[in-house]
Amino acid sequence: MHLTPAIQAKNLRELVLAVARDRGIARSRDFEAAGVPRIYLQRLRDEGLLTQPGRGLYALAGGQISAHHSLAEAAKAVPSGVIGLLSALQYHELTTQLPSQVWMLLPSKAWAPRRPPVTLKILRASGEALKAGVEQQLVDRVVVPITSPAKTVADCFKYRSKIGLDVAIEALRDCLTKKRATRDEIWRYAAIDRVQNVMRPYLEALS
Repeated sequence: MHLTPAIQAKNLRELVLAVARDRGIARSRDFEAAGVPRIYLQRLRDEGLLTQPGRGLYALAGGQISAHHSLAEAAKAVPSGVIGLLSALQYHELTTQLPSQVWMLLPSKAWAPRRPPVTLKILRASGEALKAGVEQQLVDRVVVPITSPAKTVADCFKYRSKIGLDVAIEALRDCLTKKRATRDEIWRYAAIDRVQNVMRPYLEALS
């Protein structure tokens, strides 16, 4: 049975919308795997049914997005990255800071996009300092790797020259006050980040 061009177009459109709805932010290869030609994505973008937040990334136009949508865009654009530091603090509600960039930890030699869909502040890490304490959070249907509250606090002391010691201390105090992590959990990541000597007096002062 041969489908008419009109029926084919309708089926393709429904398929594209289904993939975009399911993924939240989808890569062009997600659509190609479903049998949708890349040229058709551009057509739906031009018609206003899809938006293109970044190169090779598509989302439903007018879709409901959360306050943390930029984290989802960053995660899609840089799959090897981990959301951390100020962006993770904001996600976990452990800071009054409102970062204008998405802070991300990347492996030492990992590729970083030249034109990401959101402004990135990239810091390099390796080994357990990169892999430990990473949670998988669902943001606008996108799985986003974000450092846990305890790991984020330790990272803030590790990168205190980048974010400011006052921000790190505030994050530590809020993390303990709000019971987002125990002292033992924070101390574990302080050891991984090798900032135990830096953090010890502040942990003791807050006991």
